[in-house]
Amino acid sequence: MIGQNPLFTEKGNPSANAEKIRSDLEKLKSARTTGELGTLISSVVLFHSPKDIQQMRSNFYEKIRNVTPEYRVRLETKISEHLLGTWQTMRLMQQQGAFSAMKEPVPVVVNAYWDMVAAKCNDTITDDNIRLRFLKFLIAGFCMFVRQEPAHPAGTPFPGGDMVQYIDGIYYCPVREKANEVDAALCPFCPALQTMEIGYLKPTVNPSTHQKQEFIRNCHDFHNFNG
Repeated sequence: MIGQNPLFTEKGNPSANAEKIRSDLEKLKSARTTGELGTLISSVVLFHSPKDIQQMRSNFYEKIRNVTPEYRVRLETKISEHLLGTWQTMRLMQQQGAFSAMKEPVPVVVNAYWDMVAAKCNDTITDDNIRLRFLKFLIAGFCMFVRQEPAHPAGTPFPGGDMVQYIDGIYYCPVREKANEVDAALCPFCPALQTMEIGYLKPTVNPSTHQKQEFIRNCHDFHNFNG
C-alpha cells in the first residue's frame, strides 16, 4: 500500500519528488475498484498535514488576489471549505473502513487522468510546489472518481454570477465544456454536466413529479439537441 514511508523527504529537490510521484502513480493505476482507489489516494494524501492544506489555500489566495473583493471572498471561502473538508472526509472514511465496501469498478478514464497528472508533475518543475500540485490532483481525483463529485464542489462561484450546482441528483457546471477558459486539466474528467446557457431551460430545484415531466417534455419539444 502507498504510504509506508514519509512522502517527499528531499524537500526542495523536484527531481526526487517527481520520481516519488511517478512511483505513487503506478500504484494508483493498479486500483480496480473505487474502494481500492480511495484507499490508495487517502494513504498518500493523509501523509500530508493540515499545514500543507493551509499552504495550498495560501497559494490559491495569492493567485486570485487581483480579482474583485466580493468574488474573491466567496471563492476563498468555498475552496478553503472544500480542501480541508475533503482531507477530513478521507481521514474519516479510512478510519471507518468505508473503502472496503466500495466494489464499483473505477471509471475507464482514470488511467488517462493519472497520465495527465504525470505530465503536469514532472521533474522540469523547478520549485518546491510540485508536491502540492500533486496533492491538488489527488484531492480532485478522489472527488471525481471515488465520490463521483465535481473537482470544483457545488457552490463554487465563477465570474459572471454562475456557480456549480447540484440539482435533482445531477451536478451542473457553467464551464464544464469550456475547458479552454478554465483548468483544462480537470474539466475533461469531471462528472458534472454543462450548465445550460442563459435562454435555455434549467431544471427546477426540488421539482415535483409534474414539474419533472413538464421539464422533460419542454426539453424534447423545444430544446432537443440530438439532431
